[in-house]
Amino acid sequence: MKLTVENRSLIGKKVKSLRKEMKVPAVIYGKHLDKNIHVTLDKNAFLKIHHEAWKSKPIDLISDDSSIKEMVLIHDIQVDPVTNYVLHVDFVWIKKGEKVHTTVDLVFEGISPVEKDKLWNIQRVKYTLEIVALPKDLPKEIVVDLTLIKTTHDVLHVADIVVPKWVEILDDPKQTIATVSATSEEEIEEDEVSAVDSIEETPAAK
Repeated sequence: MKLTVENRSLIGKKVKSLRKEMKVPAVIYGKHLDKNIHVTLDKNAFLKIHHEAWKSKPIDLISDDSSIKEMVLIHDIQVDPVTNYVLHVDFVWIKKGEKVHTTVDLVFEGISPVEKDKLWNIQRVKYTLEIVALPKDLPKEIVVDLTLIKTTHDVLHVADIVVPKWVEILDDPKQTIATVSATSEEEIEEDEVSAVDSIEETPAAK
């Protein structure tokens, strides 16, 4: 995926003027670069590509004058806590054909059999994994199948996560991903209240 950028000379507090033009200041850094590269992004274009790439999909940053042509990963995003406006983006430069160390989100799917009687909950303990892979092989996310937890004694560990052979997980295989915990009385009462409210709102009950 590609994102058009512009060279940026404004730095420091002067970048506020860029944000008024719906542009986002960004910087590219990396061990193979002689110096950091300061660029400007179109806000809407970046938000669209960020939704698809997040932190694990390579992005080709290209300027109209061809002075910038770099493959990067999104490393960090600064967001205004009040307006939710993207203030700044950090990119890390990567080299085609060279493995990359990055963080990938875990996505939990499926319903464990132990949850069906509402006496037990699945407690998610870990939400990301550290991985290494070639840029083209980096997954956007890694799926965790909760149906593998079949009894109240089952625990999912990093070692249980299945990834393609070209992806290496760096986390300790013994680390816990998800476990089972008893449902609290408060949660059971909330479920019962919700069920009663639902019945009272049906036309038949009225």
